[in-house]
Amino acid sequence: MQSASVWLSSLTLAAAGGWFAATMLAAPATSKAPRFPQLTMDQLDEKQRPLGEQIMKVSSVGIGGPYNPMIRSPVLGQRLFDLFYYLRWQTSVPIKLNEFAILIIGRQWRSQVEWFAHAPLAAKAGLSGDIIAELKANKRPSNMAEDEAAVYDFVTELTTTKKVSDETYARAKKVFNDQQIVDLTAVAGNYVMVAMMLAMAEETVPPGKEEPFKVGEK
Repeated sequence: MQSASVWLSSLTLAAAGGWFAATMLAAPATSKAPRFPQLTMDQLDEKQRPLGEQIMKVSSVGIGGPYNPMIRSPVLGQRLFDLFYYLRWQTSVPIKLNEFAILIIGRQWRSQVEWFAHAPLAAKAGLSGDIIAELKANKRPSNMAEDEAAVYDFVTELTTTKKVSDETYARAKKVFNDQQIVDLTAVAGNYVMVAMMLAMAEETVPPGKEEPFKVGEK
């Protein structure tokens, strides 16, 4: 777990610099004012700065993405950051499967930022490019391993039918222990909340970057 944390932290630090710089240098190609103008570190007040410093150490979007609206409520933002930290870097679910669960939620919500940020992380963690592509095309991925299929069916069933059948639960129990099932449920619910935050704030990908989901696509 610690080694995974090291490479993820290195990756996200590098990505944060690129995202943050791009966001600062250019505005989205729209005349509509952003609901939450992008904050920089020097704009943060004394309540926001400690959280901002923590965010910049691990976030692939700097203070962009969900962190941009979250930091407006620094007490809530800190609680959410602590939750994110566990569900990203300390969870009992293997990183590849954790990122797969996040992508499933990102696809359900057509969340541009979630997909943009997490598809590369999922690939880096070892999730097949074919699985990522089929999921992006709104298909149940073929050729999934047993644990991948368990994640897909568990998360999809829970978030679309609001329950988990005995059959689906039994298949999840074959590959996950109790803590992993609880953590998998939490990561799915957490990233629904993140998708809601992003949608409410109308956060999108950095200027000059292509949005993963096109208008008119299902």
